[in-house]
Amino acid sequence: MKPKTFSIISLGCPKNTVDSEVLKGYLTSYRMNFEPEPEHADVIIINTCGFIESAREESVETILETLEFKKTDPGKKIIVTGCLSQRYPEQLRIEIPEVDGIFGVDATDSIVKSILNTSENCDDVERIRSLLTPGYSAYLKIAEGCDNQCSFCSIPLIRGKQQSRSIDSLMEEASYLKDKGVRELILIAQDLTRYGSDLGPKIDLYTLLDELLSAKLFSWVRLLYTNPDFWNGSINRLFRKYPELCPYLDIPVQHASPRILKQMERGDDIERIKQKLLQLRKDVPEIALRTSVMVGFPSESPEDFHALLDFIEEVRFERLGVFTYSQEEGTQAAELSDNVSPDEKEIRRDVVMQLQWTIAREFAESKIGQKITVLVESKADDNYFGRSVWDAPEIDGLVRVHSEEALEIGKFYKVKIDSVEGIDLVGKL
Repeated sequence: MKPKTFSIISLGCPKNTVDSEVLKGYLTSYRMNFEPEPEHADVIIINTCGFIESAREESVETILETLEFKKTDPGKKIIVTGCLSQRYPEQLRIEIPEVDGIFGVDATDSIVKSILNTSENCDDVERIRSLLTPGYSAYLKIAEGCDNQCSFCSIPLIRGKQQSRSIDSLMEEASYLKDKGVRELILIAQDLTRYGSDLGPKIDLYTLLDELLSAKLFSWVRLLYTNPDFWNGSINRLFRKYPELCPYLDIPVQHASPRILKQMERGDDIERIKQKLLQLRKDVPEIALRTSVMVGFPSESPEDFHALLDFIEEVRFERLGVFTYSQEEGTQAAELSDNVSPDEKEIRRDVVMQLQWTIAREFAESKIGQKITVLVESKADDNYFGRSVWDAPEIDGLVRVHSEEALEIGKFYKVKIDSVEGIDLVGKL
């Protein structure tokens, strides 16, 4: 018998989420039913992450936990796809032979054929995405792969070189998502700022954004994953031109020590990056900057670490995530001695997060008394919870909203902020 139901466990970043949504849409088009609870599905697909060690561990643990369902239902099929299986297919086959299928990235066609025993090709799958995110918010992946050669990063080894999508295909998908009820569109790629550099004739992120925003399809458009080295300052003008473009930018700097940046293959001109960030603040005063930094990179000295702290203190990113260095097989940095101890890495991570908590708290307190727009996403007890324009889903803060009247999930409301809890906002309709 052909399987009738399927479930997808999507791990890792939003780029993986989009891949899972494409797969979900295509299987649904073959009249398979999506089952949100994996244990009840005939087929369980695990879309893995293999970016860093902790992500690989989570992926393997998820596979092993899911295989437990086979003990009570031996006919259930478990399929593994994504970054982990792209990078380590043979190891997975040897170490976890109970898995029914192992596929890498960009394998929608092969997975569908495997499940349904069909020879049909999966053409134009992007246009039949079925969202795993709430229906009012969705990601738009504008490019695959990456041309940057950061010494610590395995993404080019897994995903290959950058492959930008055409503006026409992106506008078509954006219109499709609009028709599905999406109100917040989040642009993602490994590096948005390199968009179009591989196309002929070349285009750029500014051109894409100008066309997308001029169409007035969405209430909010948000940018994730931009490289400060390639940030085009002309985009600053678009924040002023289009109120739909959220005053929010994810712009990972990784470090602030010129010596460490050079070893990371991220350039070493931290002053130029700082000037770009200061110009952003000048051009878009209400902007919230998010960044990611790494501590414990090989040979990171106390002086290097304090240079990073000083930079964070000066720029005062409203949002910040911190990673401890993980040696990745096949990368340039793997040839360096991983000579910062695990304990010291964790200590440095905690110091950065303590500093960042103070900065984020200060930002939250600055909103007290203001009226802001909130996208309401859930209700618990007598309160609603949502996000401000300065918060991306699942990675940033929340706004707790008290309202005497019923609010609709997925709608925007004006909220007056009257207090702060931790680094989250609290207000009334």
